[in-house]
Amino acid sequence: MSRPRRSLPHDLRIFLLALLAGLPGSIATLVLLWTGDVSAKVQWTFSVVVVAVHLGAALAVRERVSRPLQTVANLLAALREGDYSVRGRGARGDDPLGEVMLEVNALGDTLREQRLGALEAGALLTQVMEEIEVTVLTFDAEGTLKLVNRAGERLLGLPRAHLVNKSAGTLGLTELLEGPVPRRLTRTFAVEGGPYELRRGTFRQGGLPHQLVVLADLRLALREEEREAWRRMVRVLSHEINNSLTPIQSIAGALRDALVQGGRPADWDEDAKSGLGIIERRSESLARFLSAYAKLAKLPPPRLGPLELESWVRRVVALETRLPVEVRPGPALTVSADGDQLEQLLINLVRNAVDAARESKGRVWVSWTRASADAVELWVEDEGPGLADTANLFVPFFTTKPQGSGIGLVLSRQIAEAHGGTLRLENRTEGAGCRARLRLPLQLSGLTR
Repeated sequence: MSRPRRSLPHDLRIFLLALLAGLPGSIATLVLLWTGDVSAKVQWTFSVVVVAVHLGAALAVRERVSRPLQTVANLLAALREGDYSVRGRGARGDDPLGEVMLEVNALGDTLREQRLGALEAGALLTQVMEEIEVTVLTFDAEGTLKLVNRAGERLLGLPRAHLVNKSAGTLGLTELLEGPVPRRLTRTFAVEGGPYELRRGTFRQGGLPHQLVVLADLRLALREEEREAWRRMVRVLSHEINNSLTPIQSIAGALRDALVQGGRPADWDEDAKSGLGIIERRSESLARFLSAYAKLAKLPPPRLGPLELESWVRRVVALETRLPVEVRPGPALTVSADGDQLEQLLINLVRNAVDAARESKGRVWVSWTRASADAVELWVEDEGPGLADTANLFVPFFTTKPQGSGIGLVLSRQIAEAHGGTLRLENRTEGAGCRARLRLPLQLSGLTR
């Protein structure tokens, strides 16, 4: 294999080109000088002058070309080293070399601004990472811990100097780099806490892959949600119980006063029967309320089994006798679900749709389709008056029906979410009425075509 030829340096090529450019004139001058009728002294004197001028001009051309290039190289080296204070002289727009200097100076200004922005952004990111109450860890491709914030130090119970550059196996953190994410982590660390939400991502630093691990303590959030749930439950229970106990207490007190005073009036028996009837009805209402609340709070986990979608829909639709409900068949699908729970869900949706349609003498129909590669969607639509208050639809015990319990939609949504799906209600855009959309994920529900 032949070795590649090394080219001449740029300044030497300029020098040789300058010599070559003046060589014909110098040769012609020397030929005329040595063939003419002049003395030897003059010949040698002028020969030396011609050769010296020729060499001096070539060296001057070389210096004139190489010096600015060396200056530009020095400027670029300074920029590469991070020194953005140097500037090239002679920067102007009416000269090619001046334009080069203008561009180098502009590059320096741009790099300085970018560096300042990067430093400020890095300082802000570092400050944010130190102040947030979320553990942030970074590992390199070999699983070595490279960065940990203040929350991570508290979680692991060690100072940063004892954590950085230690392997995940040594620190007992191997499980953070394995398994699916996001997921809930219930293990214990140096401080009491948890459960934790684990999230993981990848990034590159210095051209090498790294993993970013984020651990969020869910304890405070869960406790706040628990407290809010208790507040809501107490408000609902207080409201409903007081609605029943206040008339019971008032009527019982009136009957007691009448018994204590003696001398019952003529209509005493009728008043007593009426008062006891009110007490009985309010007690039954309170019992129904508590039973409904217990039913909502004690929804068991679904027991999954095969459920053919069309037969399930037609079976539920057949139970509704107040109004004909149309079935608009979709694709043949089999759902892995709790048949009893899904029947209760669909019964609630169909009953609500029929109640709404009867107000305006409209229609009700049920249809479904494979919404995407991983989900099926079922609709229950009506031509009723539509939804007037969508904000409180899924608030427990909120109802617009005189005899409604206010748990049907809440229970239905709980059933849908227990199956990994969602339930939404919305007004129809094609006309008056409401549409209930039940969506079940294929990967959880095991749907097949």
